[in-house]
Amino acid sequence: MTGMLASVTNLEEARLALQGGADIIDLKNPVAGALGALQHDAVRRIVRELQGGKPISATVGDLPMEPQRLAQAVQAMGDTGVDYVKIGFFAGGDRQGCLDALRPLADERRLIAVLFADQQPDFAWIEAIAAAGFAGAMLDTANKGHGGLRQVMAPTRLAEFVDTTRSHRLLCGLAGSLRAEDIAHLLPLRPDYLGFRGALCEQRRRTASLDSEALARVRGQMENPSPAFAQGRATA
Repeated sequence: MTGMLASVTNLEEARLALQGGADIIDLKNPVAGALGALQHDAVRRIVRELQGGKPISATVGDLPMEPQRLAQAVQAMGDTGVDYVKIGFFAGGDRQGCLDALRPLADERRLIAVLFADQQPDFAWIEAIAAAGFAGAMLDTANKGHGGLRQVMAPTRLAEFVDTTRSHRLLCGLAGSLRAEDIAHLLPLRPDYLGFRGALCEQRRRTASLDSEALARVRGQMENPSPAFAQGRATA
């Protein structure tokens, strides 16, 4: 069954996401970019307060593909005690060098590689990600102003990403400005989880605060997806 990942910015939002039925609590700072990172002290506090609850993931920030810098960031975030560390593999830079630098850390921590649909990634990289010992791969969007995941990548390519990731026995996630109306279209692909931020917030703005009614709407669609709802919202 596909789980719901909820991105949160602080302890209050983390608690709200848990109450709203999130399966993974994802810690990030949306003001600082696609994968903006929270301060390590804030992450530690959330991990301590939610200990024994749902799995917690955290991003390391929108960092360039520089092996030493990325490895240091992953090491530091992993030391906070989160269950998963998410690393954005942006276009340009030394991607292979970054994978090589992160390989030793993957033995100690569960790493998630994030590829960006609006940068048209080469899915051949998924094999290298698996070989480096990563736990999973996620498809997101880098530029939130260019449309959501389903607007920047064709359904056949989304299916290819899920199938390729699964073939390498990696956890598979789909995110990128997803809305409640996207759920009915994406669940048939059977990813391990769908990731949300803006759809869970007041006025559907990713930099606003989480909203309990929005959480309930998304959770409801995850449990009982309705194509009619998707069509209605798309034309509203």
